[in-house]
Amino acid sequence: MTASASDDERAIRALIDTWMTASQAGDTATVLSLMSDDVVFMVPGREPFGKADFASASEAMKDLRIEGRSDIRELRILGDWAYLRNRLEVSIIPAGGPPSRRAGYTLTILRKENGRWLLVRDANLLTEQKNEASPPAP
Repeated sequence: MTASASDDERAIRALIDTWMTASQAGDTATVLSLMSDDVVFMVPGREPFGKADFASASEAMKDLRIEGRSDIRELRILGDWAYLRNRLEVSIIPAGGPPSRRAGYTLTILRKENGRWLLVRDANLLTEQKNEASPPAP
């Protein structure tokens, strides 16, 4: 690995760490700063959406607590482009309510703009995880 590639890898890993920390702190402004203006998110059950819709959804979740873990399983850098495959576990916890747990993989594409890595595409395959203490569905 070249020195430049390792610097890029460190920068991308730091971006993911910052994303997770900011998400858990409810710092939407920081999360938005980590994505390009032309970002596209793909999640099950809805049409792809961009930065404005992401910001609106984040605002709607401001009263929820988020906890999570990220485990980058694969990271490849190809010039000013990179992709990563990431295993995420996320709990969304409403005040006074039971948490909603989701886990799964993401496939993320990043682009280097003005010397800075930004998220440009994200396919999020997280699915709801059943609480082990919950009774089985009828």
